Amino acid sequence: MSWHSGFRTEHPTYRPVAVVDIGSNSVRLVVYDGLRRSPAPIFNEKILCGLGKGVAITGRLNGPAIERALSALRRFKTLVKQIGVKQVFAVATAAAREAENGEEFIEQAERALGAGIRVLTGKEEARFAALGVLSGTPEADGLAGDLGGGSLELIDIKNGKLNDGITLPIGPLRLIDLSGGNMDRAQKIVDDYLVKAPILKQLAGRTFYAVGGAWRNLARIHMAQLDYPLHVLHHYQMSRTQAEGISELMAGLTPTSLKDVKDMSKARVDTLPYGAMVLDRLMHFGLAKDVVISVYGVREGLLYSKLPRKKMSADALLSSCWDFARRYARSPAHELELCDWTDQLFGKGKIEENDEEKRLRYAACLLADIGWRAHPDYRADRSLGMISQAAFVGVDHPGRVFLALTVFYRYDGDGMADGLTRLLDQHHIERAHLISSMFKLAYVLSAAMPGHLSKIGLKIGPNKTLILTLPGKLKDLMGERVEKRLAELAFELDCAPKVVLG
Repeated sequence: MSWHSGFRTEHPTYRPVAVVDIGSNSVRLVVYDGLRRSPAPIFNEKILCGLGKGVAITGRLNGPAIERALSALRRFKTLVKQIGVKQVFAVATAAAREAENGEEFIEQAERALGAGIRVLTGKEEARFAALGVLSGTPEADGLAGDLGGGSLELIDIKNGKLNDGITLPIGPLRLIDLSGGNMDRAQKIVDDYLVKAPILKQLAGRTFYAVGGAWRNLARIHMAQLDYPLHVLHHYQMSRTQAEGISELMAGLTPTSLKDVKDMSKARVDTLPYGAMVLDRLMHFGLAKDVVISVYGVREGLLYSKLPRKKMSADALLSSCWDFARRYARSPAHELELCDWTDQLFGKGKIEENDEEKRLRYAACLLADIGWRAHPDYRADRSLGMISQAAFVGVDHPGRVFLALTVFYRYDGDGMADGLTRLLDQHHIERAHLISSMFKLAYVLSAAMPGHLSKIGLKIGPNKTLILTLPGKLKDLMGERVEKRLAELAFELDCAPKVVLG
């Protein structure tokens, strides 16, 4: 049975769901296109209310913050109705669960939102954050850390499983309150908690998966420093040395200085130095190998937990690419046939590839026709932009660039803008050329319609010949275009082209 048996080829159903996240720093609404393996956000709005500001000192949520939050929730209630959302999942985190008037606030918030709100415990918050990391990075192996305004959740992930997690009261807003805005005192508070956290011993030599707005901003600044060619935060990777360098730098800046930093969110100038300091101390005590940014966290983890087990185990990248094919390809069924057709040249005793390369080849097949509606002169660049900038998860940056480059070449793209190829080694650049040449041959044979590729043979025969076999009923497909594309593919393989007519 094929890996894609059971895939439905009709256009994806639009059944939007919403998650409302009431955090210590922000209140956010994210509406996704459905309860699916790789949900795409269709609306995202955040209001920085600062609910957690002052809670560490007064024990209570302050009035102005409550009013801002309730106003935001009333707006969110109207928005979800306009969008047609049927399911709203709402959660509240550290500030609401710890404040003396938190229960009273939640009652008001539920009336404003028109939906129930679940106040997460620290362990629940850690679990959902880790589920979010796992849903976006299925191969995750390390410690997930979710930094909110009031707390830091840490949980170990290994072999697709979540181990026990902890929550520490060292979010930036709380640190500002407890330290009186003094960074040295704040660092002592953080160190006192981290030195007593045995979970950090499990981080040594492994990856730290960073979740939270402060760390995303830190990564964005680091990208700008390096003139990094791909402006996608998910799975952005920093070595421990790089993470320590940028964290130490930003922790030493004042809010006034931060306002002039390019790519810095002006709403986070007060809290970012403290978030940077927490990451620096995590690196110091945990001795992580590297840091990987995850844009998936509590909200996505919550949705992931609602999926049937079969959907949870589906491949995140292939699910996203399949949704793209169903929306943009002329015939999604043809893209599935393309996966099987390219199998003829790859595998045991053929062109060698590992499991990840095979997975990326299938993903490229699903994306191979998404640019067809554009003007021919712009199909390559359009596809390059769509794929490199898509909200895909389950793929690292080199893998993302490989997919974009393969489809770029499929449309005869020449060169590649923004230096993206610097993220790939020569082997994968050559592999992108090879697979794109297969695509070009497939499309002149099939006209992007299903039901034909399965009848056409392609193999490397004796004496380094590339043999294309056409059955009798399809022999008239042969022509100059097919000869040209076959010759190009044969050149990539260092073979001589040969046609066999049935």
